[in-house]
Amino acid sequence: RNFFTKRTKELKPAVQSAPGWKLFGKVPPRENLPKDSKIIQQEYEARTGRMYKPPAPAGRRKNIEFEPLSTTALILEDRPANLPAKSVEEALRHRQEYDEMVAEAKKREIKEAHKRKKIMRERFKQEENIASAMVIWVNEILPNWEGMRATRRVRELWWQGLPPSVRGKVWSLAVGNELNITPELYEIFLSRAKERWKSFSETSCENDIEDVGASVADREASLELIKLDISRTFPSLYIFQKGGPYHDLLHSVLGAYTCYRPDVGYVQGMSFIAAVLILNLEEADAFIAFANLLNKPCQLAFFRVDHSMMLKYFAAFEVFFEENLPKLFLHFKSYSLTPDIYLIDWIFTLYSKSLPLDLACRVWDVFCRDGEEFLFRTGLGILRLYEDILLQMDFIHIAQFLTKLPEDITSEKLFSCIAAIQMQNSNKKWAQVFASLMKDSKEGDKNHSPTLKS
Repeated sequence: RNFFTKRTKELKPAVQSAPGWKLFGKVPPRENLPKDSKIIQQEYEARTGRMYKPPAPAGRRKNIEFEPLSTTALILEDRPANLPAKSVEEALRHRQEYDEMVAEAKKREIKEAHKRKKIMRERFKQEENIASAMVIWVNEILPNWEGMRATRRVRELWWQGLPPSVRGKVWSLAVGNELNITPELYEIFLSRAKERWKSFSETSCENDIEDVGASVADREASLELIKLDISRTFPSLYIFQKGGPYHDLLHSVLGAYTCYRPDVGYVQGMSFIAAVLILNLEEADAFIAFANLLNKPCQLAFFRVDHSMMLKYFAAFEVFFEENLPKLFLHFKSYSLTPDIYLIDWIFTLYSKSLPLDLACRVWDVFCRDGEEFLFRTGLGILRLYEDILLQMDFIHIAQFLTKLPEDITSEKLFSCIAAIQMQNSNKKWAQVFASLMKDSKEGDKNHSPTLKS
């Protein structure tokens, strides 16, 4: 009894001053600062009857310059008192393993630092090139556009990518305005589109809208379909979604076009093309470039869903596919994988949906220079870039891969592959191959046409 009484009196002041928690009842106020973990451990071992061992001195780590902030350092810790101590061999082995971990961590850190420096150097170099190119475009090329656009120097500078500040201007000049559309004409068709939207909102009947939309004579009813696609246009940018700064602008350009070309109407994929133009041009200029761009033979064939013309484009593509990538061509043939499975989406959006936006803009740069041929050359460049991967895939995986390309694709790798593509077959260029396919098609139609009986 005296023993327990004496022990209780000795420990009482320590318990009262110690901060702590109770499962039941009120928490006593904290009178002193929190105890150090070593003191708590000593008290615990004194109560449990175990002798407290002070930790081994940490002198062996004082000379280490690099200490990874992870659990790798735990390998050097001594084992708990209730477990057998490490042998000398095991301690030496752990020391070696730890040193190897530290060395590997150092290597990774140095490698990452070099990588960051390289990226920064490339970025600075790219910015300097863009700045110097912009001066040339603004001061030399654009003032003398007609005389310089076809020169070798300008074409080489064009291939390297247009500076963002002059990109819209160069696109407008390269696409041209064969339709002679004026900003005033755009306002007329925009007002017509707004009237149609108003009438839709006043007399909205889903069945009537679907009936009218199915009618070829009045494709303007596709105005209602635009609303569905605008929110899907570059969703990661959030600028074309409802409430975004470019939502109404994109709506206006697409609506005006459906009224301007009711024979074409609105087709999925148009929103991406219009969005890219809006990002680089003023509203009226974007509409003018959009209407003229979609009036080109290739785009008109695809957006009007002219099956016979689309098949000729696919056939011409396969001629150069077999010429440049024979192994992959045969691999696709073995699975009956035809170009329409992946090319339609690429051509409909001019790669703006399939590639990162900055890379897609660079594709647009050269497309405006070289025309439709470059669209199919870009497709072959993508296939060349991923040829080794595609050769290991089956039909389903190829289709999925080409529908959603990797996001880490870089302009340097892609354009080096595009440059390696030869758009020449038996001394015939793209235009000649396509023209011969058109000629063969017409002769075939004549041979198969029914003859009149006398």
